[in-house]
Amino acid sequence: MTPSSPLPHPAIASGQWAVVTGGAGGIGLASAGKLLGFGMRVCLVDRNGDALAAAQAALGAADDRVLTRIVDVSDRGQVQALAAELGPVAVLMNNAAIDGGGDVLADPAGWERLIGVNLMGVFNGVSAFLPAMLAASGAGLIINTGSKQGITQPPGNTAYNVTKSGVKALTEGLAHTLRQQAAGRITAHLLIPGFTYTGMTKGHLQEKPAAAWTADQVADALFEGVARGDFYILCPDNETTLDMDRKRMAWAVGDVIENRPALSRWHPEYKSAFDAFMAG
Repeated sequence: MTPSSPLPHPAIASGQWAVVTGGAGGIGLASAGKLLGFGMRVCLVDRNGDALAAAQAALGAADDRVLTRIVDVSDRGQVQALAAELGPVAVLMNNAAIDGGGDVLADPAGWERLIGVNLMGVFNGVSAFLPAMLAASGAGLIINTGSKQGITQPPGNTAYNVTKSGVKALTEGLAHTLRQQAAGRITAHLLIPGFTYTGMTKGHLQEKPAAAWTADQVADALFEGVARGDFYILCPDNETTLDMDRKRMAWAVGDVIENRPALSRWHPEYKSAFDAFMAG
């Protein structure tokens, strides 16, 4: 989607403000670049001031089109102060997230950090910015970045899965509330990236794996999904197709419907059944 293409949403309009948390890199920075290409002004939000300065320089936009703000999204007061400073915005992208946390026996402090940023950071963004968006007369767009892990629950990092499950539930409830209170003027969307090479994955992988998408590919898919009016914006990658993702998600829900053991996809007694389901 190029700047000359039709704008993907009424809220994405020249001169309007967008706020992108986790905007100093990865999917957030790539999405901010697309929003600038659509003529918007963007406020990049992150905890790392040096990374924000580098991101602003990388975007190469005039100073009056890109703001940077050092904000810890887990701190509700900081997010509310930003919302008060900016006033009503047209686009809010709650994208900030961190990794780690571990399983249920891991250090509770790691869990608290993840929940604070990944889940409460989204809630803080919505609760701080949405009232002014509702009070304004213009169109609005809220994008929350979830994860496939919040749906299929792969073992290994339960804390991360819990936070992204929460973002999914929060965004679904938000969409329902907006249908009732905004009558379509403001819409909510859940971005569900696939395997993406970002700053988070760079901590584990020095080079981009062939299987991974770039952040730019995810940003393109995001705005294509918004243009279609999709709520669930599910992204494939170079290894996992949308059909594979849908089958994995259907199997996960089937655990409840069929009363199978929890996470039966990884249960040795269900391996052959899962393999047959995926091949069918």
